[in-house]
Parts: sequence; C-alpha cells; structure tokens
Amino acid sequence: MQLATWRMLARIVRRADLVLEVLDAREPLRTRSRRLERMAEALGKNLMLIINKSDLIPREVAEKWKRIFEDEGFPTLYMAARSHLGTGMLRSAIRKHMEEPPIIVAVTGYPKVGKSTIINALKGRHSASTSPIPGSHGYTRHPQLYRVDEDIYMIDSPGTIPIEGGLLERIIRGTSPETLEDPVPAAAMLIRHVLRFNPAAFRQAYSISSLDPYRIMEQLALRRGWRYKKTGEPLIEEAARTIIRDYHKAKIPFYEPPAPSLTR
Repeated sequence: MQLATWRMLARIVRRADLVLEVLDAREPLRTRSRRLERMAEALGKNLMLIINKSDLIPREVAEKWKRIFEDEGFPTLYMAARSHLGTGMLRSAIRKHMEEPPIIVAVTGYPKVGKSTIINALKGRHSASTSPIPGSHGYTRHPQLYRVDEDIYMIDSPGTIPIEGGLLERIIRGTSPETLEDPVPAAAMLIRHVLRFNPAAFRQAYSISSLDPYRIMEQLALRRGWRYKKTGEPLIEEAARTIIRDYHKAKIPFYEPPAPSLTR
C-alpha cells in the first residue's frame, strides 16, 4: 500500500465534482475523517457518505447510521460493494448530484474500507479508460478517468486518507500489523474494544472463550503451533498480527452500534 499524504488526496478531491467518503459499517465514526470533509467543503465539492460492508451489520443499524449522518446534512447510503449490493442505488444517488452531465466522482476513505471494491463495482465490465488526470504525478503513475456510465466518470485512483489518531484508531483505520514494532499492545486494545460490543466474538471466530486479551493471543498461538524455537513459549506476536488482519477481513464478528445519544 502506497503511503498517502494530504496533498496527494487534495489532488484527487480537486479533480472531482463529487467526493464519496467510504466508511466501514462496523465502525462508521472511527473510519470517518472530518478533515477530509472540511477539505471537500473548502474546495467547493459535494460529498456523500457511503456506509460500506453493510452486510456485516443488521439492516436496522445501517438505517440508524444513515439517519444520523443525514441529520448532519450529509447525503448517505449504505451498501455491500463486495457482493455488489447497492451498486444501482449508488449510481442513482450520484446522478442526483449531477448539476449538468457528465460528473466526475472520486472515491476516498481510509485503507481497508473497500474503496477499490466500490470503484470496481461501478466500473463493471463495460467501463473504458479515457484520459490521465492532470497534475497527479506522485500519487499513482498514471491515474485515469474511467467512464462507468454514459454520464458518470470515475477517478481510478482511490483517495486514501492518511492514517491518524490514537493506537486503536490507527489499527481500525488500516495500519498494517507488519509495520508495528510490537503488535501485541495494539491487538490487546483491539480485542478489548471488540469484546465490549460482542463478548462472544473470539469464541465465534476461534473457539476461544477467554475474555482476557493476552490469554486469547496465547491460546491462538498454541492452537496454530506458533512457538519460539528455543523456549517453546507461544509466539503471541504472530497471534496479535493475525487478529488485526482477521479484524479487517471481517473474520471476527463485531460491530459498534450507534450510541443512544446519536440516534435521538
């Protein structure tokens, strides 16, 4: 994954007529970027929130998040791009923001939220590359505009939001566990966060019933045969990295519901 900068992201946003900010349905608030939203506003761009991976949460929860964001004034829809659910609704929603055809759309968001999946779902089999985007050197080698419909063009370069925030936020926002000097504290924090909303998450994912983060990592390492060669002790660092990766692969059942204060 190429590291992004705000300057790179601004190039993508500046080129678009409409900016899609993709959120993870399990964690819409922690995968949301107010800084991106302020950037889009400052550049005079329309912005729409896309709650992706909505197949991982109950529909009524997705509806609540949609109402919350719409009450803030953001057009919002939820979809599951991996299963191509909601692609037609997204096309229709994009057209509602079209002042005059054609419209150029940029897909933005943190790593792992499904930006490329949404781009590919919209591109489909009949899209065609049209022209390179001026002034985009350094972000990708040859960013292109793709015609995804008669009147809709898409920038074929996901606008990756630079990862910021505390340790838990950085993990949820897609920091690779391989880049962490010690993944154990990060995984422990993530485990506690998941258990807060689903105490059975690790029993369902790994058949481990312990609620202690370090015990969970230890048991997972022992079950997978991950041990230090010299001492035979469980290699919990590898278990920690696996748990972080499995979280992003949606192998650990979990979602954070809207707080009561947000849904009034």
